[in-house]
Amino acid sequence: RHCDGFKIFLTLLSFSYVAKALAGIFMKISSTQIERRFEISSSLAGLIDGSFEIGNLFVIVFVSYFGSKLHRPKLIGIGCFLMGTGSILMALPHFFMGYYRYSKETNIDPSENSTSNLPNCLINQMLSLNRTPPEIIERGCVKESGSHMWIYVFMGNMLRGIGETPVVPLGISYIDDFAKEGHSSLYLGTVNAMGMTGLVFAFMLGSLFAKMYVDIGYVDLSTIRITPKDSRWVGAWWLGFLVSGIVSIISSIPFFFLPLNPNKPQKERKVSLFLHVLKTNDKRNQIANLTNRRKYITKNVTGFFQSLKSILTNPLYVIFVIFTLLHMSSYIASLTYIIKMVEQQYGWSASKTNFLLGVLALPAVAIGMFSGGYIIKKFKLSLVGLAKLAFCSATVHLLSQVLYFFLICESKSVAGLTLTYDGNSPVRSHVDVPLSYCNSECNCDESQWEPVCGNNGITYLSPCLAGCKSSSGNKEPIVFYNCSCVEVIGLQNKNYSAHLGECPRDDVCTRKSYVYFVIQVLDAFLCAVGLTSYSVLVIRIVQPELKALAIGFHSMIMRSLGGILVPIYFGALIDTTCMKWSTNSCGARGACRIYNSTYLGRAFFGLKVALLFPVLVLLTVFIFVVKKKFHGKDTKVSENERQVMDEANLEFLNDSEHFVPSAEEQ
Repeated sequence: RHCDGFKIFLTLLSFSYVAKALAGIFMKISSTQIERRFEISSSLAGLIDGSFEIGNLFVIVFVSYFGSKLHRPKLIGIGCFLMGTGSILMALPHFFMGYYRYSKETNIDPSENSTSNLPNCLINQMLSLNRTPPEIIERGCVKESGSHMWIYVFMGNMLRGIGETPVVPLGISYIDDFAKEGHSSLYLGTVNAMGMTGLVFAFMLGSLFAKMYVDIGYVDLSTIRITPKDSRWVGAWWLGFLVSGIVSIISSIPFFFLPLNPNKPQKERKVSLFLHVLKTNDKRNQIANLTNRRKYITKNVTGFFQSLKSILTNPLYVIFVIFTLLHMSSYIASLTYIIKMVEQQYGWSASKTNFLLGVLALPAVAIGMFSGGYIIKKFKLSLVGLAKLAFCSATVHLLSQVLYFFLICESKSVAGLTLTYDGNSPVRSHVDVPLSYCNSECNCDESQWEPVCGNNGITYLSPCLAGCKSSSGNKEPIVFYNCSCVEVIGLQNKNYSAHLGECPRDDVCTRKSYVYFVIQVLDAFLCAVGLTSYSVLVIRIVQPELKALAIGFHSMIMRSLGGILVPIYFGALIDTTCMKWSTNSCGARGACRIYNSTYLGRAFFGLKVALLFPVLVLLTVFIFVVKKKFHGKDTKVSENERQVMDEANLEFLNDSEHFVPSAEEQ
């Protein structure tokens, strides 16, 4: 039956929404893991993250123009298949790179469960006699096979962006064409609600995978010395992409068996289009239509540039595009780097952060979006009212960033980076800190990163640089004794020991972390309330016939200048606050091991404040211009625009890349 065909399409589209939500969130929450696994900087990891938008921009025009004229279910099926293929391509490097070696700096084999492999002061003194000269190591160094494998993740994410492009716009247009009159909003709400469950599942699975060691199933986990809180820990990032890839490919198969039209379109305006398509099977009509189409295309191209000029010379629209770009850039940065920020500031693991985001922050955003829609409908906000609601949203977000400055934790006390090696004095710069008398005779490798925590509360870069002479052997937890650099602090109990791993954050910083997350959830809710107005503002400030173009151009700017560039320049800023970079066996720079958390917080939140302050200024100008242009006119939201807003809000939540609604989703 025709009706059953449409319901099957709804079910399959819901499943595809879950698949795309899984893949999108896995990319965001795996960014730090990918950075460590491939030994790359945050800016390069940001470029990989933005490759999704690059792929999307490649085909968005083609899909927008030709999508509705072709077999939409099959195009959606092809898109889901490409999404799945891209996700699996992203996971493939894991199977070709060999085991992850978290101690590359010292060539330690992570499968060896012995502290004899952890160079302490006495061992290094003996090894120095037989140490290979650096020039011989450099001469014989062969580039590691996995050094450029990140390119596959980049290409896979781009392919995923290409594949996801037709799913939402063609799915919505298909529902709009074949749903019963007045039922399309209900069906779209159902589909998007399923997409929301995909987001929640993604965060929960991401939390689980982040706790699993990257080489789970291949190595004896009892031999792994590091924990999920260690800055070298890499979770099973590839599992998320493998799962989402398989789900996407499975979801694609049934679409190829669906008909072009499940039933007769409900809207009479569509009938002529389908009759026209049937008539083009006649050869004579094809020839006549070819001539007419050329004239039509020429006319459309001229009209397109005239329309584009019209919206770009509209002051309200230009102001709207600029302030929404700045506002959304702040959110994109938060979503991309929140795990790194929380980890470096408060010492939380990625698993814990993913879990809390999934169960607290995401529902807060969802409730906020629907609350915003209710407020707009209840009070029948005018255009000025919508702009004021957006102003309140930006103000709350700006104030929250200012509050975060008071929640920044002091940088950890790390001998050799923030303190001298004897732990007595702070240093001006973390670069080339001279050795102290307590470890100068140990012949330590200063590039090594095998942190230990002294019982004086100071972290040392390695047991050797802490001046430790002995250890507890293989007994867990691993403890080092007779550490001369700990000794000079003057402890009364003469127990100059250190245990493996960085020192934990103090109680004050731990309390700040809870306050930070409470503010984060409240900020997400209150800002989501205000951001609801954007979906209506964009269609109210242009002429009705230019609505589609205005939304499309806005989406292109958000994706190109927001989705692509924001992770890159925020990543580059984060890189400047790194105090200790890893080095591979060839001596090349890898991923950052530890950041100056004070500078990191100030730089990150400072740039967000710099983005948000102009938003308030531009919104003030926007409100002034709206009042001047529409004074005395009825600018209240119509019933049709409320329906557009409802649908846009649902799509806004399901944009798993950066919560920015795309043009076609409107």
